[in-house]
Amino acid sequence: LRGRDIKRYGYEFADLWLINTHNGIKEKGIPRIDVEKDYPAVKKHLDGYWDKIEKRADQGDTPYNLRNCAYLDDFFKPKIVWGNLNLRAAYAVAPEGMFVNAPCPMIVPADEYLLRILNSKLADYYIRNLSVTRNGGYFEYKPMFIEKLPVPPQKGTSPFSEKDSESQIDQKVYKLYGLSKEEIDFIERQ
Repeated sequence: LRGRDIKRYGYEFADLWLINTHNGIKEKGIPRIDVEKDYPAVKKHLDGYWDKIEKRADQGDTPYNLRNCAYLDDFFKPKIVWGNLNLRAAYAVAPEGMFVNAPCPMIVPADEYLLRILNSKLADYYIRNLSVTRNGGYFEYKPMFIEKLPVPPQKGTSPFSEKDSESQIDQKVYKLYGLSKEEIDFIERQ
């Protein structure tokens, strides 16, 4: 997924694919991708750039492999994803095996409670006040801003249901944070 593919509570897969020539996850027994055996056409293409890939400082076991990635296995789990630049909060859950490209951050594991809070008007107001505005009114939704959001611990079962409208979610989030009527009115006017 690219950032522009990610929508509020969902995504539109653009049918774009990548071949992740990862270096494996040795401690989990996942072998590196054998480009020569598994992707001979890719190897042939990359051979045309041998002078450059041979010298890569960030290569894996072979120049065809990516360097080790400490969080590679996180891509094989459900995760909350979002685009780095947005006009408003647009977080979604990407399923296991779905990859995002930089600068699309992710939170692993995916959590529906957190997803609803992140997409709420209150969280969006809070994060926008920390972030930077770019051309066209876009806001930077960088992890350094998102991680500052205080999230109330979930007590018991989630207060949210699959059938909640965005307005109902917002009202439940206001209650979780203990906002007064005046504070709610202020956020609703933003």
